[in-house]
Amino acid sequence: MNRRFRRFAGCALAILTITSLASARHDPLTDPEIDQLRDTAQDADLRLKLYIQFARARLTALEQARSDPKVTDKAQATRDGLQEFVDVYDELDDNVSTFADRKADLRKVIKIVIEADTEFQAKLRALKSSAETGKADSQRYEFVLTDALDAVDKGTEGHRQLQTEQEEYWKHHKAVKTSEPRRSAN
Repeated sequence: MNRRFRRFAGCALAILTITSLASARHDPLTDPEIDQLRDTAQDADLRLKLYIQFARARLTALEQARSDPKVTDKAQATRDGLQEFVDVYDELDDNVSTFADRKADLRKVIKIVIEADTEFQAKLRALKSSAETGKADSQRYEFVLTDALDAVDKGTEGHRQLQTEQEEYWKHHKAVKTSEPRRSAN
């Protein structure tokens, strides 16, 4: 009986540990950022602009950490900064898709998103170029950098396609208000 109890307790402890590690995932958004997003839940233009601002801030913080002499482990700081950028960028892309699915008029803001995509691509490619010259440390964040570049490249492609679809859709439908979703009859 005692042996069975120890096995059960060991399994229960392992499950609790795994569960707590899974739920302890770091949210890349700060509480003030979350509050700002909450205030723009129905306004596609404002919400997407906020996500762009947050993603841009992550890249700026990453650049500052890489040039800060006080940061001792630049490779780890780069990796963490890239992961936060990817997390925020994925949220941006998810929100674009959500508003597009709701038939929101994204014609104005999608141009801003595409401009930001181009900016992000340039910064990430510059980081990749500098990483290739300092190969030793860059191996620690190479995977996340590749993931970030892939995410932005795919996002850019999808956003450009959405821009074309939006222009075509809104040629044939009258917009009620640019930031509110339009419900389709189909």
